[in-house]
Amino acid sequence: MQTLPKERRFETLSYLPPLTDVQITKQVQYILNQGYIPAVEFNEQSEPTEFYWTMWKLPLFNARSTQEVLGEVQQCRSQYGNCYIRVVGFDNIKQCQVLSFIVHKPNQQSGGGYRY
Repeated sequence: MQTLPKERRFETLSYLPPLTDVQITKQVQYILNQGYIPAVEFNEQSEPTEFYWTMWKLPLFNARSTQEVLGEVQQCRSQYGNCYIRVVGFDNIKQCQVLSFIVHKPNQQSGGGYRY
């Protein structure tokens, strides 16, 4: 058994290699398929002690396609490229956030995942 290298981990899916564009699209599609309400959030840091992120616009209550959600991610990234950006899914029955994952990290090298 091998120990993972010591490095900063970020929320759900952080122990996997960076998500490709196709994998990000599939995760967003999962949010929509489950009936969760997607939202885009950003923050200058992603510290475990940082509980509040800024929401990019309102949650996407009427989103029906992945392209709508990913379009908002791209708009957020173009304005706040120096911030961490994540997609979250809210369950309107349980009234809580049920999943989130990082789709953009600041100063990220291009070529593979997290590029929307």
